[in-house]
Amino acid sequence: MPDAFTVLWTQDTCRALRKAGRVGERPPVAFSGVHSSLPAWSGAGAGDEVYALHVNRCAVYVVSRMRVVGTDRRDCCGTAPATWQDPAFPGHEDWSMLGSGGCGAVAVHVDATPVRLDRPVPGDLLGRLTWQNRRGRTRGLKYVVDGRLEHSVSLQGFYRLTPGSADELAAVVAGAA
Repeated sequence: MPDAFTVLWTQDTCRALRKAGRVGERPPVAFSGVHSSLPAWSGAGAGDEVYALHVNRCAVYVVSRMRVVGTDRRDCCGTAPATWQDPAFPGHEDWSMLGSGGCGAVAVHVDATPVRLDRPVPGDLLGRLTWQNRRGRTRGLKYVVDGRLEHSVSLQGFYRLTPGSADELAAVVAGAA
C-alpha cells in the first residue's frame, strides 16, 4: 500500500504560482532538497502521494495532491549544470518556484492534481489529522483552536500521514474536484 505525506508550501511559493499563472495547471515536478528551506522528500517513493498544503489566515488548504512517479533526472529536466552558475533544471523553469534553485535540489516527477488555492481543509478535520513517524508514533496538529490553525510550525517539513488521515485528505480533494 502506498504511503501519503504532507509538505507545506509557503506564502511565497503560492504567490509565485499565482503570479506565474500556474493555478489550474498540473505540476509535472516538485523539488526535494538537503536544506531546511526545501524539505527532503525522504521516505517517499514511486506510487506514494504527497499533499501540498498551504496556510492562509489560519485556514489550511490542499493545493495539490501529487503521486510520485520517480526521482531520476529525465530528459524533461534539461541539461545537467556544468558549473554552479548554470540553472539546475532548465527544463522546469516554469515550475522553479517549487524549489529548483534550492540547496541540493532533486527533481521529483509527479502526476498531480491541478494547483488550487481555494480548497480548504474543514476545521473539524484539522483536529483529527495525524502523522506517524518511522517508529510508529503518531502525533496530531498543534495549535488548532476552534477549527483554525493558529501557528503553522507543526506542518513545516515533510511528514508521513496515518492511513486514516490520508483517506480524509483524499476525500477533501475528491469533494472539491
